[in-house]
Amino acid sequence: YRGHVGASLIVGGVDFTGPQLYSVHPHGSYSRLPFAALGSGQDAALAVLEDRFQANMKLEAAQELLVEAITAGILGDLGSGGSVDACVIMKTGAKLLRTLSSPTKPIESPSQYRFAPGTTAVLSRTVKPLTLELLEETVQAMEV
Repeated sequence: YRGHVGASLIVGGVDFTGPQLYSVHPHGSYSRLPFAALGSGQDAALAVLEDRFQANMKLEAAQELLVEAITAGILGDLGSGGSVDACVIMKTGAKLLRTLSSPTKPIESPSQYRFAPGTTAVLSRTVKPLTLELLEETVQAMEV
């Protein structure tokens, strides 16, 4: 690490030429593409985007595709989180959309286990001695 931190970023916005989307990689390179995915689930998400993306999609269709792509990333990789969030950037402003979908749900435990000592009977007990062999090793310094 030594003081250097790497980060992957997806940077988007709208300027006078229209919408822009860039992927910025930890080593400093960037790419401008019509869609982007970064992170541990990016391979599964990119597979969905490459298969179903179309230029000039309607907002609703684009959001559905986004949910499918991020869901593929989440389900294809255990380290990819559990909910789908998005940010829609338009000429008029940006809107953050939280929890569009939650493809994974936390495991709910009905209750904590509370057993009193002695609840579970010990059926048998065997104690075996551990036999060890002691090894001695002599090390000599090497002449340099």
